[in-house]
Amino acid sequence: MKALLCKALGPARDLVLEEVASPVPKKNEILLDVHAAGVNFPDTLIIEGKYQFKPPLPFSPGAEAAGVVAAVGEKAGAFKVGDRVMALTGWGAFAEQVAVPFYNVLPIPAGMDFTTAAAFGMTYGTSMHALTQRGQLKAGETLLVLGASGGVGLAAVEIGKALGARVIAAASSAEKLAIAKAAGADELVDYSQASLKDEIKRLTGGQGVDVIYDPVGGELFDQAVRGLAWNGRLLVVGFASGTIPQLPVNLALLKGAAVVGVFWGAFAQRQPEDNAANFRQLFAWHAEGKLKPLVSQTYALAEGGTAIERLAQRQAAGKLVVTVQR
Repeated sequence: MKALLCKALGPARDLVLEEVASPVPKKNEILLDVHAAGVNFPDTLIIEGKYQFKPPLPFSPGAEAAGVVAAVGEKAGAFKVGDRVMALTGWGAFAEQVAVPFYNVLPIPAGMDFTTAAAFGMTYGTSMHALTQRGQLKAGETLLVLGASGGVGLAAVEIGKALGARVIAAASSAEKLAIAKAAGADELVDYSQASLKDEIKRLTGGQGVDVIYDPVGGELFDQAVRGLAWNGRLLVVGFASGTIPQLPVNLALLKGAAVVGVFWGAFAQRQPEDNAANFRQLFAWHAEGKLKPLVSQTYALAEGGTAIERLAQRQAAGKLVVTVQR
């Protein structure tokens, strides 16, 4: 089979497409014929050795995939050859086949194609966990989403609306905000043109926002935390800006606020039943038309490095997906 390989830690342009042996599934794994693989921020880190997981070289990036079950280990649950599934792989999805533990696999719901399924799991799984288990977002509350045109940001906008919140979308350009508006955002903030802190104050009548969804970090975190309402919750999702901010903890004290970490991958492993319940709701909302994943561009397997590079440069709206021709 063909796989896009990271043979030495470094930039995405160094990834190479090569012929390798097909993986052999273990007893608790399924072998997946990959049709599509989502591109995610961890892909930009793992190939440079900057992610919390460091697979041995050589390896293929790609943390999620969608395709058809090609083989099943003897203890791989109820899956069977021919099933259409989506899988959380960690790495290895930028290949024609990947072996995945059965507990990281979900059936693709009827009416969802492979490209959409490959763009769904990590972004919607992360945002659902963040806003429900971690943020406890309630109907009628105000949610601020930073980086609102990106994959997890757009998912957070849609889920926030599905939960009945008023959603303020913040992004770095009018073009990105138009995407968030189309996803259902009620208010828009262009933080390249105005102070995020001042805009939060203006849009909330000085009360602040109840929940902040922050996959960006850096300077925006510093401004956002000052815009929290009493008993507000700031969700630490990631650091797409490249800078991990420091928190003046007196701000949390004065606002009775909580700064809450979000690590969906660990949640999915530690609380599989809660994760499964999240996805049942997500799939229901998708069937109702409340969630409409935006795949802005697809790439051939050989072009996977270009897709990762574009995401690293924060040039992507919604999700980028690598597709495998069959």
